[in-house]
Amino acid sequence: MSSKPMYRQIADALREQIQCGALKAGDALPTESALQEQFGVSRVTVRQALKQLTEQSIIESIQGSGSYVKEERVNYDIYQLTSFYEKLADRHVETHSDVQVFEVIAADAALAEKLQIPPGDKSWHVKRVRFIKQKPVTLEETWMPLALFPDLTWEVMENSKYHFIEQVKKMVIDRSEQELVPVMPSVDVVNALGIDATKPVLEKISRGYLSDGRVFEYSCNTFKSDDYKFTLVAKRRH
Repeated sequence: MSSKPMYRQIADALREQIQCGALKAGDALPTESALQEQFGVSRVTVRQALKQLTEQSIIESIQGSGSYVKEERVNYDIYQLTSFYEKLADRHVETHSDVQVFEVIAADAALAEKLQIPPGDKSWHVKRVRFIKQKPVTLEETWMPLALFPDLTWEVMENSKYHFIEQVKKMVIDRSEQELVPVMPSVDVVNALGIDATKPVLEKISRGYLSDGRVFEYSCNTFKSDDYKFTLVAKRRH
């Protein structure tokens, strides 16, 4: 009989499943109730085991969702204008988007200026949560001129917006002007991503331009800082 405390035995068993590949990066761990039943222990003991694995950065907990095997951070190359799906293509992982808001609104003066359209013109307003496997990693809020995309659909926004613009609409995307800042999460972000309300997140504000100079989107993306790293190459002026 092992002399280790039971919570450490549970942590060791889960760690072994991860190391041997039975549980892979991004996979959900069994529920606390299932672990209680499997090992015949209390919920407190199970939570001690999960806490140890979390502190060792082996797993992570998502409020209201459960615990997951921690994945390597997504590398977000600031100089490469790529979609969510393109950034993850080499990872060969399942991704999807949960569209929470899909509506047409009248642009107020502030939004009209960002989209370079007359105040009062119609704009799409879309809010979606981006997932890697079952784990929410990004909350995106986007506004797009209705005149440019009258045929935009809910289904398009469940998949790739860039694919729709380039392959269906045959428009050429030129560039995106971006601003990246750390902020405290809003209630919306906490609920969507299941994160600690006291831990900062990364917010990226961007405005995308077509090759003819028209603005095709204004977006606010909020990233969990544990899931992303941002890279750039800086050259010294000579």
